[in-house]
This record gives sequence, structure tokens and C-alpha cells, in this order.
Amino acid sequence: MARMSTVQDTASKDKLNASMANAQNAASNAAATAQHVAQNAAEQIRAHPAVQQAHQSFAQYMAQLDKELSKYPIINQIEAKTQVPKAYGALIAAAVFLSTIFVNTLALPVSNLVGWALPAYLSYRAIETPAPEDDKQWLTYWTVFGFFTFLESLALRPVLYYVPYYFPIKTAFVLWLQLPTTRGALIFHHSVMRPVINNLSGKRATYAPSTIPDSSTSPYTTQAPHEKLL
Repeated sequence: MARMSTVQDTASKDKLNASMANAQNAASNAAATAQHVAQNAAEQIRAHPAVQQAHQSFAQYMAQLDKELSKYPIINQIEAKTQVPKAYGALIAAAVFLSTIFVNTLALPVSNLVGWALPAYLSYRAIETPAPEDDKQWLTYWTVFGFFTFLESLALRPVLYYVPYYFPIKTAFVLWLQLPTTRGALIFHHSVMRPVINNLSGKRATYAPSTIPDSSTSPYTTQAPHEKLL
């Protein structure tokens, strides 16, 4: 009887070990299949035309940003010491800086600093250049930014009550206004501010906007659209 019990125990252990081995093999096969499917999906995503175009656009932007940052010796020195490409370092620093918008006590000054610092520097550069196009660009920006700041001063508290993430939204809007790739200040001025001012002043005119030149020739200067009175 003892031998029969031992044999049964051995058979049960063998069956249990076989079951565990089969389960492990099935799990390994499932993991390998899932990994293969994930790799195929990742390759399909990378091969998608939209993803490739976005990758090329990002690479061009980073190259342009690196070229612009190379003009400043201190940034080149920081890159040499840290071994971090200056374009990526600038993006990381910008991300860390913008993350402070979500801190209540810092949200207002940080959003205002975003709206003032870079445009102020580029306005100074525009004043020092003889070409009038960049003067128009930044004069338009300061007009729109001042109008927006005035409206904010009138209704900040109710806006904060009804819009919890107001300052991140404001910062994104200010960046849209000032970046040369979006030229939001020009769009806002010609589509919102000027019609309102014309209506208040009693002017009724029809304008035919000409083509806005491509801003890719310079990362920081754009030309305002010249419009003729019909």
C-alpha cells in the first residue's frame, strides 16, 4: 500500500510539473506573440506617411533651433560641459519652466513672463534692424497682447472660477500669438481687432489681403500682410 501511495504521489507530481511546464510554455508563446504584434504595429506606425512627415518636420525644427542657439557662446559652453545637445537642452528647460504654470502661486507671473520675455528681446532686435517688416510683426503682437492683458485684468477672477486650467490655456494662446510658425497675432489682429475698431470708428471698408510671405526664411521675423483698400 505504501508503494502504491508513493507511486501515485510521484505520478501526481509529474502531472503537476507537466502542467506547470505547459503553462510556462503557453505564457512564453503568448508573450512572444504579443511582442511580435507590438513590433509590427510600431513598424507600421513609423512607416505611416503622417508620422514620417512629423518626424521630418521635427528634425528640421530642431536643426533650425540648434542653428539659432549656436549664435550664443554661453549656450555652446553649456553644451560642451553637459554633453547635451543644445536644442534638446532648450526644450527640456522650456518644459521644466512651463510646468511651473500648474503651481498656483507661480502661474500668473510665469504666463506673463512667457508673453513678455522673448517678444521683448525680439522687439529690441527688430528696432536695431533697418527692415520695417519685423517692426510691424512685433508692433502687432504688442497691440494684441496689451488688448488681451486689459481684458484679463477686468475678468480674471470669474475666469479662474469657471476655467480651472486658465493659465496653461493662456500660455498656449500667448505662444500661438508670438511664434513665427503660427503668426497668431497677425491673424487675431486682422480677424478680430481691426473689424471691431473699424466698427467703433464708423469706418466701413473692404480689404483684400495679399499673400503673407513664408516665415521659414527667418525663425523670428514675419511680415504683416499688406492690404489694399478696394
